Amino acid sequence: MNRPQLLIVATSIALAHAAVAAPSAPALDAANPFAQPSSLPLNYPAFDKIKDDHFLPAYAAGMRAQLREVEAIANNAKAPSFDNTIVAMERSGQLLARVAAVFSNLQTANTNDKLDAVDREMSPKLAAHNDAIFLNPKLFKRIKTLHDKRASLGLDAESTFLLERYYKEFVRAGANLSNADKQKLKAYNGEIASLQSDFSQRVLKEANASALVVDTRAELEGMSEAEISAAALEAEKRGLKGKFAIPIANTSSQPALSSLTNRSTRERLMAASLGRGSRGGQFDTRELVLRLARLRAERAALLGYPNYAAYSQELETAKNPAAVNGLLAELAKPAVNNARKEAAEIQKLIDAGKGGFQVASHDWPFYQDKVRAAKYNFDENQLRPYFELNRVLVDGVFFAATREFGITFKERKDLPVYDPDVRVFDVFDADGKQLAIFLFDPYARGNKQGGAWMNEYVSQSHLLGRKPVVGNHLNIPKPPSGEPTLLTYDEVRTTFHEFGHALHGMFSDVKYPHFSGTSVPRDFVEYPSQVNEMWAIWPEVLANYAKHHKTGEAMPKALLDKVVASKKFNQGYMTSEYLAASLLDQRWHQLKPSEIPTDVLSFEAKALKDAGVDFAPVPPRYRSTYFSHSMNGGYSAGYYAYLWSEKLDADTVEWFMANGGLTRKNGDHFRKTLLSRGGTAEAMDLFRNFRGRDPVIEPLLERRGLTGN
Repeated sequence: MNRPQLLIVATSIALAHAAVAAPSAPALDAANPFAQPSSLPLNYPAFDKIKDDHFLPAYAAGMRAQLREVEAIANNAKAPSFDNTIVAMERSGQLLARVAAVFSNLQTANTNDKLDAVDREMSPKLAAHNDAIFLNPKLFKRIKTLHDKRASLGLDAESTFLLERYYKEFVRAGANLSNADKQKLKAYNGEIASLQSDFSQRVLKEANASALVVDTRAELEGMSEAEISAAALEAEKRGLKGKFAIPIANTSSQPALSSLTNRSTRERLMAASLGRGSRGGQFDTRELVLRLARLRAERAALLGYPNYAAYSQELETAKNPAAVNGLLAELAKPAVNNARKEAAEIQKLIDAGKGGFQVASHDWPFYQDKVRAAKYNFDENQLRPYFELNRVLVDGVFFAATREFGITFKERKDLPVYDPDVRVFDVFDADGKQLAIFLFDPYARGNKQGGAWMNEYVSQSHLLGRKPVVGNHLNIPKPPSGEPTLLTYDEVRTTFHEFGHALHGMFSDVKYPHFSGTSVPRDFVEYPSQVNEMWAIWPEVLANYAKHHKTGEAMPKALLDKVVASKKFNQGYMTSEYLAASLLDQRWHQLKPSEIPTDVLSFEAKALKDAGVDFAPVPPRYRSTYFSHSMNGGYSAGYYAYLWSEKLDADTVEWFMANGGLTRKNGDHFRKTLLSRGGTAEAMDLFRNFRGRDPVIEPLLERRGLTGN
């Protein structure tokens, strides 16, 4: 998961009304670590000096400063020019950018009650600040003047594209609305921001509150000794010494379901997962879902769009809901047909063991491994001893990047971190010069958002003289002290995936911060990261990292062959659960204001049935009540992006395979034509520059086993 950068340098925006009311407010205390750029290498954040109490005053000062800068631009007596308007905007808000980058990362990766309170307070104020900039009529007039005569300004391609993007984003933000409608828009923006913050915090707290607690070891039969010990430790942390607790991951299906032999425990675990946000109580999110859907629909209508999805997708590569609906509909029937066939195979196994029950969602992960073992003579647990975390990272992920791009890595211990488990690496380019700094935060924590993502602490920009500082954040269960961290194959793939995002950020070679790194459409941003997954089982790479954690023995080729042979295994399930979530996201955001339902769960059930993906053994990857991608704003009406990007990814993997695979020549071409370009051109133009043609869908259908269904 990755969150692309938004417009005004910082993505976050801030305290408009307070700033306007108090222009003479004191400057930020020099003792505040955000008062000046960090003196650490590449402006790396001074985590050891940053305290929770520093954020609010730094936000307020940063917002005041940017508003002063924006007012100066808007009121400049000189005729508008690209330099005194657009470039000046790109230079504005640097204090705000510093605090926003660190806060947004910490609040997702290492939050606490104080940071949550800051988030609740700042969300509507940030929205108001955003409005103060985008709805400034004098500023927009200058931008429009430049846009209208852009062909005569003699700008280079990147500068022209930046001017066009500013104009589009101001119009989409309401710059052309009447004063009365601008006031309505401000109210929408403020409430949406507050609700998104509330939703995010409720989802995290509900996940923590929903952990499955059991009394006996027998109920955890099938889990490894290390996993049971971790469950005992988790219960002890919760004040339940002598019991066992299994934390809830953010997806509907839970990792422990694949190993638990006790069907009752599996059923309780899945029920706890699926019931999140709809059980009543202080963490219930149903009213937030309905209110967010209504506000987004009303906001889109105010801006002249038929629904929120149409508004959201206008600047994506898909361009409109019809294209998204077409892709999802094309894949839904074959995906569910495959899932039904897979369910029939599982049912045969259950019946052969005289189980006496029909396969349910809590059975699928457990029996899919048994089916795999029967079909391919191996199960996932055979792989884990060969996937030790440090080897996966250093001898796998880093090794592949060195082979492909010539970059190298050196761990350093002298820079401060926000958690002791975070690791920091200098990244050097092929010429030996420092390219970036990379943070790696692998372990799950109770105060960490679920899932996996990449974030930028410092974004690259030639205009501002900045090199990137980027981080990967995963949620791998931390083993008991002294035990090795052994990954599942899915966790290995995720580690490669997120590093693909990191490469996109580290290779950024753009002038303007607006276009830095992953500042590309949401349905394009997942594409480079998905491509990087291919190296996880590339023979040369796998042979370098897949070694037994005790003996150092390489993974037997026969086992690897089985992994490769089973690549299409369970694709019906995986595609169906993803499509179900994507379709829910679209249904919520393609509603008109008059169509907003009154009951979340019944609307969800009908939407899945109407789309033909209501297959009970395969629940949506996320239900509406804990669907953070959709409801938090990052991927609202955009969760389809992973599949849209995978179409490009599958086509690109074919290109690599046809051109010799993991070579510097291929890597340099990918970097030069696409990874380094950030958002400096239309995303599909970048793809065509790399691939030489438009993408085709056949490689995706073949990969997911959806041909002939």
